[in-house]
Amino acid sequence: MIELRGVTKVYGSGPAEVRALDEIDLSVAPGELVALMGPSGSGKSTLLTIAGTLERATAGTVLIGGRDVSRLGKDELARLRRRSIGYVFQDFNLLAGLTAVENVMVPRELDGLGHRRARAEALAVLEKMSLADRAERFPDDLSGGERQRVAIARAVVGERRLLLADEPTGALDSVNGEAVMRLLRSCCRNGVAGIVGTHDAQLAAWADRVVFLRDGRIVDRTAPRPGPESLLGR
Repeated sequence: MIELRGVTKVYGSGPAEVRALDEIDLSVAPGELVALMGPSGSGKSTLLTIAGTLERATAGTVLIGGRDVSRLGKDELARLRRRSIGYVFQDFNLLAGLTAVENVMVPRELDGLGHRRARAEALAVLEKMSLADRAERFPDDLSGGERQRVAIARAVVGERRLLLADEPTGALDSVNGEAVMRLLRSCCRNGVAGIVGTHDAQLAAWADRVVFLRDGRIVDRTAPRPGPESLLGR
């Protein structure tokens, strides 16, 4: 679903130059969840923003669904983000003045879907997240774990094929953190390609593969040992 070939990202120039990513090669197939691990400043967030087309690479190629995103215009990139890419952030990024279901509806309505159909799709996803009874609640009336589940629902509603999550469990306790990783993995089982940045090795164990970054480079790649999901008959 997504492939990065020799992706490099440089900020600044001369003595102030910072090489945030250096010759990154990474591919993630539909149905696969990949965890990015590394210390702060290792390049995890930069990789995710470039994978999500929020930034352009200085060099290298980013392919999403076989399309070279560097060849897409501004409107085409916006359409790709709305229709194919979902984002989940540590601070949820929910709109406080909208209910849970309205937050999930936003990307579908922005894409021109009618209100009734957008609402039906949003409610269906919230039900899968065990949030049907919280659909009419505002974010401030939800727990941290519930808000993050709403954010995940918003990220996967419609025909999203790529899910990007930047420290999605950072604001949650360990129980809710594991629940979020379980949900992300469940979304990927339905054919979504997922990349999640995390500092927590136990949470990374829910992924199919772990990629380790340091100073903008991939320094190791490994398949994690059977994680907690193996106890559930994975």
